[in-house]
Amino acid sequence: ALYRAKNTAESCALQLKVLPLVRALFSDVNPIPVKTALNLMGWNAGTVRLPLYETNESNLAHIHQTLKNYSLLPQ
Repeated sequence: ALYRAKNTAESCALQLKVLPLVRALFSDVNPIPVKTALNLMGWNAGTVRLPLYETNESNLAHIHQTLKNYSLLPQ
């Protein structure tokens, strides 16, 4: 909406603000990181189906920290 309203500076700032979250949610084959994030947030997204796999510990820590940075984890 900001971009369409020709407010490109604020639109760019908003995009840059959420870029780490976008990168975390696309850090693996989808829907793996998205389901991981939803489960961490308390939503019951379940597990991924074969041939997909659960995310590794490093990626899990990255997604968890990113959600924490955006205050998206339950308190």
